[in-house]
Amino acid sequence: MGISLNPQHLKRYQQIAWLLVKYGRSDLVKQSGLSETLEAEQHVTPKEAAKAEELAKDLEKLGPTFVKLGQLLSTRVELMPQAYIEALTRLQDKVEPFGFDEVEKIVSSELGVRISKAFTEFDIKPVASASLGQVHLARLRDGQRVAVKVQRPGIRDAMLGDLEALEDLAEFFDRHTDFGKRFQFCQMLEEFRKSLLRELDYRQEAQNLTTFHENMAKYPRLIVPLPIADYSAARVLTMEYVSGKKVTAMSPLARMEFDGNELAEELFRAYLEQILVQGFFHADPHPGNVFLTDDYRIALLDLGMVGRILPRLQEDLLQLLLAISEGRGEEAADIALKIGEVFAEFDEKKFRRQIAEIVAVQKTATVAQMEVGRLVLEVTQISAASGIRVPPELTLLGKTLLNLDQVGRTLAPDFDPNASIRRNAAEILQKRLLQSLSPGNLFSGVLELKDLVQRLPARLNKFIDALANNQFKISVDAIDEHKLMVGFQKVANRITVGLIVASLIVGAAMLMRVDTTFRIWGYPGLAIIFFLGAAACGIVLLINILFYDKSNKE
Repeated sequence: MGISLNPQHLKRYQQIAWLLVKYGRSDLVKQSGLSETLEAEQHVTPKEAAKAEELAKDLEKLGPTFVKLGQLLSTRVELMPQAYIEALTRLQDKVEPFGFDEVEKIVSSELGVRISKAFTEFDIKPVASASLGQVHLARLRDGQRVAVKVQRPGIRDAMLGDLEALEDLAEFFDRHTDFGKRFQFCQMLEEFRKSLLRELDYRQEAQNLTTFHENMAKYPRLIVPLPIADYSAARVLTMEYVSGKKVTAMSPLARMEFDGNELAEELFRAYLEQILVQGFFHADPHPGNVFLTDDYRIALLDLGMVGRILPRLQEDLLQLLLAISEGRGEEAADIALKIGEVFAEFDEKKFRRQIAEIVAVQKTATVAQMEVGRLVLEVTQISAASGIRVPPELTLLGKTLLNLDQVGRTLAPDFDPNASIRRNAAEILQKRLLQSLSPGNLFSGVLELKDLVQRLPARLNKFIDALANNQFKISVDAIDEHKLMVGFQKVANRITVGLIVASLIVGAAMLMRVDTTFRIWGYPGLAIIFFLGAAACGIVLLINILFYDKSNKE
């Protein structure tokens, strides 16, 4: 696939090239040959570059695909400086709502029935509007209040077109720029594509709501609204209505009517279990997605963005969180090295020193200064700057914990997230142990043990027979035998050539005493021929040693 001549794609190429130049990546534009796509009036001087807030606004102007792309880039600390990560994390995708006529068409098309038949009430004005869709309040035939999320018309096709243009550029950068070959934009964009398509399918979000509702059932102060399956489809999601308001809209007087510390502690404990035990967590708990209900419980909304963490990485992340919360910088550096991919330019001494400095701050920080999420992000940023590529899940964890820090301090200004991690560490370890002892894992272990017991007698017989018949062999793959034999052969050949040269010289010296009429330069001719032959062989051998051996080493 190459650069497309599609007019819409060309426009996107131009806009992306302009952003790269504006924000200090003109090297990518020059290496890929995209500088010709820039118009003269769009050229930006270096003094106008590196403005993180402007980048966020520029991405918002380019549309929802680039807003989502900016949110993805905010998790890739090896690509973006700190200021840009913070700006992209705050990206908002609020746009003007679309008309109710379109809402009726989409709902009728997806549910197969008119709005008036499915709902007794359906508010014309949405309560929230974003780039992917908007939310309307409604009432079912049985009287239940619900929230109906309707996808924006044509948004899927528009995003797929943008993704095609981005895929062309990603492949072009990977082929023609060193930066692209190092960070593999095509692979990154493929992950982005899958995530975006999942978010565009509201059936996936409905499944997320059901899963989180079941997982959070043990926490009485937390609510996850259930989807209404019969009234949901790919572009329409109907869910239980939760009455309340954003935690950020809560007044100081309202905070006096409930125990904020208990709410914040339960919320933090639930997320630690999601991340470190279940491996499936709500990845966007910013204050706008966390509501305080009328009966003073916490409601988690908008589960389109979720994160998944493999069991092995969960253990490493738990160790990293404990090391950071207790101020053990050396251990935190070891874990970051363990889970990351080290590049050739890695500076280990600088990396360990910087990690120790930021983690040591935990020991002297006040409760108001403690932000474990920000520390996790700083660890990932220092790792990237030092030449370590950490998994994106670590950055997503840092952002999630940073949002939880903010929500927790809104509920209880004196809430200490580090102390919460230490308090809940034992419970998390216990749950992980019980999870490993689940019937499925035990059954798998029993089957492996059964297989071992069945095969052990036959294997022991083969081993004993081989020993008894002197047929036992050990294969050691420590060196390349072919290269070793070639080296020995080369040494033997050179010794042989050396002996021939020495024989020619000795023979020539003896022939110098023989008087003959055949002379060269006044000396016996045969002796001179032997001398010249020996000199030629020596020169060839010297050239071979100096040049051929040197090239092999390189």
